[in-house]
Amino acid sequence: MDQDTFRRTYREMNERICAYEKSLLSRHCDCSHAKKCCIAEREGVHCISDEAQEQCLELLETLRHQARFALKSNNDNEILSHGKAMRLQVGGLRGLFSALHPDKPTPNRIEDIYALINQAKGAYGGPESFPYQTLIQQVSAYKGRQQGKR
Repeated sequence: MDQDTFRRTYREMNERICAYEKSLLSRHCDCSHAKKCCIAEREGVHCISDEAQEQCLELLETLRHQARFALKSNNDNEILSHGKAMRLQVGGLRGLFSALHPDKPTPNRIEDIYALINQAKGAYGGPESFPYQTLIQQVSAYKGRQQGKR
């Protein structure tokens, strides 16, 4: 199956794609509203709730705008590379955890994205009020898989 056919079929099959799909598939995060699905020997992630998907998309959009300098990206509409998308997703969630729990060490794995965002909304009001300085520090600090020497 070629890439275009796969993407088209995937979008038809999964009308509510998880905003944090890359992070979930790489096992950096988990979410109570995520359900894995398979197509053509590949995994995808479906969000089981419109509300949860909107909440995650709103956070990612706001975070992406705030983290333009850290991502070295001036255009909010350009497609991010996999590495930058992972920095934004995983680093942003780790930053949110750090802002909510400054006394705890930042975990390598976020246990429940939906619960974490709801907890932050309860503490700060909404994504526009989140402490983005802390989130962006974690976005900048996140290092994906490092290539070994050959």
